[in-house]
Amino acid sequence: MSETLSENRPAPLLRISQRHLETLQTCPRQFQHVFLDRLEPPISSQQQESMAVGSRFHLLMQQRSLGLPVESLVDADPQIRQWWDEFLAATPELLASQGGELAFRQAEHERTLEMLGFLLVVRYDFILADDRAQIFDWKTYPRPRSPQNLENHWQTRLYSYVLAETSDYEPDRISMTYWFVPGEDNCPQSYSFPYSQQQHDRNRADLTRLLSQLHHWLSDYSCDQVFPTQQELTGVCTLCPSGNCRYLPQGDTPPESLRKRDFSLEETDWSNLDRIPEIPI
Repeated sequence: MSETLSENRPAPLLRISQRHLETLQTCPRQFQHVFLDRLEPPISSQQQESMAVGSRFHLLMQQRSLGLPVESLVDADPQIRQWWDEFLAATPELLASQGGELAFRQAEHERTLEMLGFLLVVRYDFILADDRAQIFDWKTYPRPRSPQNLENHWQTRLYSYVLAETSDYEPDRISMTYWFVPGEDNCPQSYSFPYSQQQHDRNRADLTRLLSQLHHWLSDYSCDQVFPTQQELTGVCTLCPSGNCRYLPQGDTPPESLRKRDFSLEETDWSNLDRIPEIPI
């Protein structure tokens, strides 16, 4: 009886984050190599240190939002101390220990949304909600020069979309703000992006298209077919220095151990958010 019940359980959903969407949209073959073939090159020691410092800053912000003492975290790292002092000076109202009685304040707030057989997963660095819902994200690298690239990035799009779909907030009452620590001249800087119904409709359409394509490509991949490259889809490759996709010519196939796998079953670890490093936008 227990075996029969086990066989009838619904298959776990593949968890999709903003990084998966951004990679898939940029180059499906890169998505395959990074998330399915596990061929992403190892990160350098400098990148590892940068990620470690960024993680410590995120932990600091989380502890502060919970009302826990942060002195030990701040004093343990001169870099964190400098960022913390500058951020406190720039955003005293945001880091106030208490909001209004009706305000919802939470760090590392995770939400999920099922869509087309996938589970969209977002984790907000900090969210403040009262009459409006404000999403905040901390970045421990300099502010990008182009706010348009940031606005069009899937992190901005997915975070706002999921919140609108899983809460009572209309799109025009949602916003997302990135804080870059450090900014220019070591002064924290921010970009804020209001959301709208028009953006929400566009995000839904693009998500529907991307996830439908992913279903198709995963099915082909389980039968030894590789994902298409950016160059095959658009005629150009913006990822490779030469402008010619390094994944071409065709004929490369997934490693033998990864072939003919059913990605609807027991394949949720490939998208574990805890394993995804912060990558500059």
